[in-house]
Amino acid sequence: MAEAYIVGAVRTPVGTKKGALAAVHPADLGAHVLRELVDRTGVDPSAVEDVIMGCVSQVGPQALDLARTSWLSAGLPETTPGVTIDRQCGSSQQAVHFAAQGVMSGTQDLVVASGVENMGMVPMGSNVQYAIDAGLALYGEGWVERYGLQEISQFRGAQLMCEKWGLSREDLEVYALESHRRAATALAEGRFDGQVAPIAGVTRDEGVRPDTSLEAMAGLKPLREGWALTAAVASQISVGAAAVLIASERAVADHGLTPLARIVQLSLVGDDPVYMLTAPIPATRIALKKAGLSIGDIDVTEINEAFAPVPLAWQREIGADPATVNPNGGAIALGHPLGATGAVLMTKLVHELHRTGGRYGLQTMCEGGGQANVTIVERV
Repeated sequence: MAEAYIVGAVRTPVGTKKGALAAVHPADLGAHVLRELVDRTGVDPSAVEDVIMGCVSQVGPQALDLARTSWLSAGLPETTPGVTIDRQCGSSQQAVHFAAQGVMSGTQDLVVASGVENMGMVPMGSNVQYAIDAGLALYGEGWVERYGLQEISQFRGAQLMCEKWGLSREDLEVYALESHRRAATALAEGRFDGQVAPIAGVTRDEGVRPDTSLEAMAGLKPLREGWALTAAVASQISVGAAAVLIASERAVADHGLTPLARIVQLSLVGDDPVYMLTAPIPATRIALKKAGLSIGDIDVTEINEAFAPVPLAWQREIGADPATVNPNGGAIALGHPLGATGAVLMTKLVHELHRTGGRYGLQTMCEGGGQANVTIVERV
């Protein structure tokens, strides 16, 4: 099988839902990182064979095949097509998988994997609001026969995880505080500077709260009475975009590209859709086994902090060293622009491996429907 290499990875700052980026059209957010990717790698854009873009709420400004409209909005060649995909929060990590698979199959040489989500302009759930407004069922008869009419939501899933793994509100808040502390340190030390492409006057991630405290978190009301969850231990509603260029060995040579990382393993697993957020655990086990690696071989992990129970339960089950997990903070501090987050995390992961000299990196995310992608890369 052919090798696939990451030869470029760039992202916007992750903005807050009411920040300056919220006014930027999603296609322009996408266009910005696509232009930056082309400029930074020096690749001939006419050689790019496809643009695969993750986006969850594909409605309104995020409709009409955002991958295609973003590429064209960037002024890039009309000859390159684009496709927009939805694997919920893992959409742009799945874009990386599809791009890498195209290269590894030998059918493509240069593919862009990307993601965009403007949750300030297009609120989460906008793409299902039609059904709600029209009084239509969100699930068909087969689903109801299998799972009944019980609540299926990320919020309930996160609370169920707290109960299953015995995670207290204090456990969650201590984790969330550390996420902000690590992100604040990363910003202060300029760790993200080389990966971020400023836009609309925003030069750095907006969601980090360096002055937050356990006392401040303790004053928040739980999402529901009796729950351990509060807004402080959940990912932030955000705006952002990211793009990654995947290349074959031939393309690396022909276009004079510099590999940043080699794709080692691509795995995808389904788990209980009611718990929804647990799939990174079995997916990681499978990915490590297929790669012939142990968790001790992984120098940096990026696991999406949809809610604090997700990385906490994952760490307990997998046995990862907490110091290697989200070393620069995660979505609790930096935000979670849904369809963009997979590519954002991959951008962070590759750059952190180069900053620290680590060899192997692992990325995983919980996804709606009880799914998870795992990507293992090796620094080049």
